Amino acid sequence: MAEQSNTAFARLRQLRISPRKVRLVADLVRGKGVEEAISLLRYTPKRAALPVAKLIKSAAMNAQNEHDVDPDALYIKSITVDQGPSLKRWLPRAMGRATPLWKRTSHVTVVVGEKL
Repeated sequence: MAEQSNTAFARLRQLRISPRKVRLVADLVRGKGVEEAISLLRYTPKRAALPVAKLIKSAAMNAQNEHDVDPDALYIKSITVDQGPSLKRWLPRAMGRATPLWKRTSHVTVVVGEKL
């Protein structure tokens, strides 16, 4: 990933929530300020809200430690949710059959930047 000055990122791999559900939460905070996004996620009733909020905090701390940026000037430049590896499981059904279950995982990447 090509980094510009005053941008930092954090990555969460193999989150055990399907990407489709995590994208709903990611769409809420894309383009918002870091503090606004964290306060918005605090009251979002989705299971993916807590891991995404922790990831945003981590990216903000990375920006402060690496580039010495003002934390109030940070915003979410991009947030992407990709599909990770799927766990393949089987559910027993009637008459000796089995139904496949796909337990999906997500890879989430957050890039924060400084407002100019």
